[in-house]
Amino acid sequence: MNSIVAKVTNDIIARSKTLRDQYLKDMKQAEEQGPHRGTLSCGNLAHGFAACQPQEKQKLTMMEEANVGIISSYNDMLSAHQPYEAYPDKIRAAVKAMGSVAQVAGCVPAMCDGVTQGQDGMELSLFSRDNIAQGAAIGLSHNMFDSAIFLGICDKIVPGLLIAALRFGQLPSLFIPAGPMQSGITNAEKAAVRQRYAQGDATRDELLEAESASYHSAGTCTFYGTANSNQLLVEMMGLQLPGSSFVNPTDPLRDSLTEYAAQLSTKITALGRDYRPLYKVIDERSIVNSIVGLLATGGSTNHTMHIVAYARAAGIIVTWDDFAELSKVVPLLTRIYPNGQADINHFHAAGGMAFLVKQLLKGGLLHEDVHTIVGQGLEHYTKEPFLENGKLIWRDGPGESLDLDVVRPIDNPFSKEGGLSLLKGNLGRSVIKVSAVKEENRVIEAPAAVFHSQHELADAIGSGELKRDCIAVIRFQGPKAMGMPELHKLTPFLGNLQDQGYKVALVTDGRMSGASGKVPAAIHLTPEALAGGLIAKIQDGDMVRLDANEGTLSLLISEEEMQNREAATQDLTASHQGMGRELFSGQRILVSGAEQGACSLFND
Repeated sequence: MNSIVAKVTNDIIARSKTLRDQYLKDMKQAEEQGPHRGTLSCGNLAHGFAACQPQEKQKLTMMEEANVGIISSYNDMLSAHQPYEAYPDKIRAAVKAMGSVAQVAGCVPAMCDGVTQGQDGMELSLFSRDNIAQGAAIGLSHNMFDSAIFLGICDKIVPGLLIAALRFGQLPSLFIPAGPMQSGITNAEKAAVRQRYAQGDATRDELLEAESASYHSAGTCTFYGTANSNQLLVEMMGLQLPGSSFVNPTDPLRDSLTEYAAQLSTKITALGRDYRPLYKVIDERSIVNSIVGLLATGGSTNHTMHIVAYARAAGIIVTWDDFAELSKVVPLLTRIYPNGQADINHFHAAGGMAFLVKQLLKGGLLHEDVHTIVGQGLEHYTKEPFLENGKLIWRDGPGESLDLDVVRPIDNPFSKEGGLSLLKGNLGRSVIKVSAVKEENRVIEAPAAVFHSQHELADAIGSGELKRDCIAVIRFQGPKAMGMPELHKLTPFLGNLQDQGYKVALVTDGRMSGASGKVPAAIHLTPEALAGGLIAKIQDGDMVRLDANEGTLSLLISEEEMQNREAATQDLTASHQGMGRELFSGQRILVSGAEQGACSLFND
């Protein structure tokens, strides 16, 4: 085991001891109650299985067969989740074949950040994670279930489901993915049209044609944003079947994996001899494994908040310093768009999860001796699934990369350090995704250009006002201010400035999304402007220095001037009304800072 990985793990264990001990005590207490529906009154139980078939009612009454609760985030609008429409029937049939019962316990909202980018609805996106956690908890609170299956893939949805799953950690729980859509036009083609449109050189019809050719069918978007980062991390924590994350929805293997996972959920309950409750699967080592996986692949920056939040749900305290320390020793092993031109299907074909896990284990960067839904040890996840004469089997994954432009072995990485860095300085703390940023663009010192919305910045670039070196500052975007929207709309605009030879960067207390690309972006700056952050004191023309190599972010004015300056204010009324935003005022009050997970669920 790498000494830094071991040190970070031990640091997390030490700082989490009190909280983790209480969590384990709570879970053991819940576990001791036995089959949960056995504690229900006759009236409660009758309501719980009223819609079931007679033979199912008998099984649930006898308490000898498992009842599997399904939490689904299906909807037709979200391409990644549209395949889930048929999953409850598939799961019920597979579970019935095992003599058990499956019920949809509840459904949760699933919004698409791709639809809401640059729109008012984006200001609900981050808050939806906590809402999803609460909705899933409500579904499971009926106390009818011996295990749980979670159907979710995309951005805030998987972290929200995982938070809820961990609060019901006495239940064996697993996730079933639906897989990515097949590859459309290349990412280079798509990005080129976006930048041409931002310059006014492409029509809206041309842009829509390119976008539709990229996002063209049911399945997860194929770039390596938050959705596919979710899948990689959940598999690396042992909560999905080995090799199941990136099998396309139309592949016959997909249905076999779903059937296998459904039947597994009946075998690992407390009713049998192989009880695997979630609270014993996820521990500090599992969380560290997820961080290592994120860093080794240049995954979504959103996970610097999501991992913190779902770890907290398991009584585990993670800080950005943990990410920073691990990033120094975890090499970058993949190039998947926006960190390269390959998509997630290319990664899967080039060796995928099995090869990645093998390499990280070889480098001593993962804890192998962890619990998973398929048994003890991460070695299970060095195998990949196949159909052989119609039967699902697992074979050893490839020992060599099948495409060195996409995924590399541990001794020949794309970079010796991971894809994320922590920035610290007089402005506070922020994170930056450097895996797609060229070396010559990792240090920027330039005058600030201050804006209070992404639309103002886009207009300034579009009009030619910002044809110069600059560090664009967009403030009052944090969780308390307006729900911390993603500012992904700015990527082609800032990319155009960079392509014209200007030194540009972004500094914001908002998010830049899992698709952060070639422009250096100091995001999630905390404290945010509305919470007293010094980003509110930056003025147009101030010199700002962003140094991703040294990990610093500084406003280059004297301490005396900093103290004497008045902080800017912003009327946020327009961002608190309309599109349902008025319903989330309580979350804006309760939400923690970005480094604490931007979470409204916990009060400590």
